[in-house]
This record gives sequence, structure tokens and C-alpha cells, in this order.
Amino acid sequence: MEFSNELLSLAATAERDLADVFARIDGIAFENTKKVMDAFREHRVSEAMFNPTSGYGYDDKGRETLDAIWADVMGAPSAFVRHSIVNGTQALTIGLFGLLRPNDILFSIAGKPYDTLDEVIGNVGEAGNGSLRDFGVEYRQADLTPDGKFDVERIKSVLVSEGERIKVVFIQRSKGYLDRKTLSVSDIGAIVPVVRTLAPKAYIVVDNCYGEFTETIEPTAVGADMIIGSLIKNPGGGMAETGGYIAGTPRAVELASYRLTSVGCGLEVGATLGQNKNMYKGLFYAPHTTAQALKTAHFAAYIFGERGLGFDVEPRWDEPRYDIIQAVKTHSPEGLCAICRGIQAGSPVDAYVTPEPWDMPGYTDKVIMAAGAFTSGSSIELSADGPLREPYTAFLQGGLTYESGKIGILSAAAEVMKTMHNA
Repeated sequence: MEFSNELLSLAATAERDLADVFARIDGIAFENTKKVMDAFREHRVSEAMFNPTSGYGYDDKGRETLDAIWADVMGAPSAFVRHSIVNGTQALTIGLFGLLRPNDILFSIAGKPYDTLDEVIGNVGEAGNGSLRDFGVEYRQADLTPDGKFDVERIKSVLVSEGERIKVVFIQRSKGYLDRKTLSVSDIGAIVPVVRTLAPKAYIVVDNCYGEFTETIEPTAVGADMIIGSLIKNPGGGMAETGGYIAGTPRAVELASYRLTSVGCGLEVGATLGQNKNMYKGLFYAPHTTAQALKTAHFAAYIFGERGLGFDVEPRWDEPRYDIIQAVKTHSPEGLCAICRGIQAGSPVDAYVTPEPWDMPGYTDKVIMAAGAFTSGSSIELSADGPLREPYTAFLQGGLTYESGKIGILSAAAEVMKTMHNA
């Protein structure tokens, strides 16, 4: 691909200014890689653990060892990871249905959860489809404050008024499709004592998607009862072709396992069908691959932000970040679509395809998605997407390597510049 001298000069300036940021990211990747390798050695990983099982999958040593490694790496007493979980939404559904019972309340304290959970909760969709609401689970919500912090007084008020009916206090770590800041592990840790004091029996559940390995600890290390994520995001390292995980306290994970399979079977069953090796290898790569995605995100913020094309971006290029998502507010459908076209053209797979908005299942608005990925839908590979609604924000994430991520961002910038020139 060829880029203008103007764009290449901007890229060179960005990399000079980002040198210290990149060094900090490399330091985090080193600590997380050390943690992963220590767990591999502690649990004596061997080639035999990559062997497939079929049928019921009883006594699958590779599966059981990977669960134990996952718990150690996530700083949790218990965990499971399965290739049979189709996406992050299903992983979250497993966790929520595992913990909630009729007449319980699900209390989301970081605003509205990700769009695909709307029908799972029952806030939208047809009654009778099997949502939490259909099973008698009610929903409450506390939005973040304008500066992106927990609204402690609102949270306290709901916890006191609803009492023990609140069974799950839900926190979405990442911004998702919302115009808000991503929460750090420290942010989450600060609200845990508030919840514990007023709702000691409630489970604190964190949607950890996009946040894994961006810091040196995960939310389970600061008191979360359960964290949930997808393997085609950060923790799969670009190697896992599908799957998801749940980590947390033994009882919370046990209840989720009964929803995963059945009561009584739990984690004792589940054939791995040859997928163990990809999940082991993906976890090994995950800290480094996440670092590449973080560098790509910082670079994108610089190129599209005030020092580059002048868009409103979140986070800014020099701000710390706690997930791999970079938001670029284009304020026009043309701008959003241009970014997606550029990302697609700068991808290694399906670069010749032109993405178009469509009615994607699980979303209330048309969505445009660009993802020239080796694994369909993978968010750890460079992608861009967004709903066609104001302020027409492009959400960029991923980058298996910084070099390929840089090419994709420059391709997107070139497409936006062309669109602006032709307008």
C-alpha cells in the first residue's frame, strides 16, 4: 500500500511522541507473560495435554489443566475455558443465568450493558423468548457520572432499597458502544467495599471483554466474584478460533458450570475435539498480542485525534487505557463508513470487500463492521465497527502485530481524507 508523504510524516511524529507510552505497554506485557509462563510451569504443561478427546470428554487432562492455569493467571480460585462457548454474549449469558433466580434483581452499576445483552436481560425483544425477565429476574441500573466514575450515592440507594433481592451487581469494564470511559481494575476495586457492605450476599460480576492483560491484574484480584470474556478477543491471543471463559469464586464458577452443561455434570464433561492446543497457545501469546493491539490503539488516537485529523477521540493518544478499544467520533455516517472501508482495505483477509451497514442480529440500529480477519468476528485482529446513530462513532480494536495495525490505521486515515476532500 502507498501512503502520502503527509500521512507518513504524521505517523513518524506519532511514533516519536508515543515512545514512552509504548515502553510502558511493553513492561506490562512482560509482567503478564511472566505470569502466564509461571502458571504453565507450575501445572507442568506437556504435549500430551494437546491431545483431543471425544464423546463425554471425561478425565480430559488438558482441559482440566487449562482451567487451573486460567484461574491462576486471572487471579481467581476457580475458572473454566471452553471452545464450545460461541461468543462473549453467550459466556455472559451462562454466568448470569447461572447466578440469578426468579424474583432476583440484576443491578448494572456502570450504565447500560453492551447492546447484545439487551435481549438476554429482556429490556428489548419479544416476551417468551427466554430472557432473564421471562424467568422473573428484574433489572435496575445506575449510570456512571459525567466524568466516568461510579455514582456511589445512586448505587448505595438502590442497594439499600432493594436489599437481598439484588443477587448480581454487574459491571461492564469496557465502554462497549457507549460514550464513556473504560473502567480500570482500580476503579472496580474501589466500588467493591461499597457493595460488600450493603449487599454482602450479592455476586459482583464483571464483563471483562477487551480488558484482559491491559493491566497486570484482573478484576478478580480486587474482589470480583466472577469475570467473563471471549477468546476471540484479548485472551485468545489471535490463536483461539472460538471460545470463552469464566473465572471467579468456586461457588460462582460452579453455578455457571451447571448452566454451561447441566446440574450434576458441571465441568466433569466436555470433549475438547483438538482445540486445546490453540487455547493454550493463545493464552501464551495473549499478553504480547494485547500489547500490539494497545500500541495500535494509541497510534490510532494520535492519527485521528487533535494532533492528526482533528476528530474527537476517546481515550486520547497520551491517556492510559484499560481496554483495546479506540473510539473516534466522526459525527457523520460518511465518516464512520470511511473508517470502516479503510480498515477493511488495510486488512490481510478480504481486503477487496467493501463493508456496508446492515441489520445485525442482537443490535437495535444498523451496524457497519470491518474485519479482514483470519478468525471470523475476531476483535483482537484489527477491526472497526459502530452503530449508525449519533455521534457516528467508529470503535476500533485489535491488531495482531503493531506493524499490520499501523498499516490498517493509515489506510483508514487515507480513506477518511479522501472522503473529506470529495465532500
